[in-house]
Amino acid sequence: MTEEKIRINLKAVRARAGLSLAQAAELTGVSKAMLGQIERGESSPTIATLWKLAKGFQLPLTAFIEDLIETTGTFAPAQTRSVRFQGSIGFHTVFPFDPVFGSETFLMTLQPGQVHQSNPHDTGVVEDVFVTRGAMEVLIAGEWKSCRYGDAFRFPADQPHGYRNLSAEIAHFHNTIHYPKTALFETTDQNDGSDEEA
Repeated sequence: MTEEKIRINLKAVRARAGLSLAQAAELTGVSKAMLGQIERGESSPTIATLWKLAKGFQLPLTAFIEDLIETTGTFAPAQTRSVRFQGSIGFHTVFPFDPVFGSETFLMTLQPGQVHQSNPHDTGVVEDVFVTRGAMEVLIAGEWKSCRYGDAFRFPADQPHGYRNLSAEIAHFHNTIHYPKTALFETTDQNDGSDEEA
């Protein structure tokens, strides 16, 4: 169950960083109460909350949604799964985060009429969008750009961006997220005891 994986992974990430709930709340912008509820399995986070956690802890998104095996200071997922948050965009991990390439790839699903807008990611994060079914629009630098089957965009994701499907048909697209080296959780003690990263 996705919520259980998030609960386990969040607790492990926070413990590894040596942070209290209050410190983690300050780091991520997610309230102490919400963090506690997620870790106790009392609340299911939204995709926006997951991105806050990923940005605050400077981890890839898959660090919170996959079965993770800790290896040499990085996180390696044991398997991938489809994830769907109520009222939000659906996605399936195609390639989980790979510290060698600094990227992760998802197959995203937009329902007819669905709009998904995302807050800026960490400085230097870049996204690739490649449409594999249907048609959609991508919000880049404040402008909605049409993107049909076979079309692709690469854009800076450290600014507001989004995706929408104004058609009557479902749309699928590959979304690859490229993280700069400075945003990777590469060592076992990088975040230990620190609450200064945002």
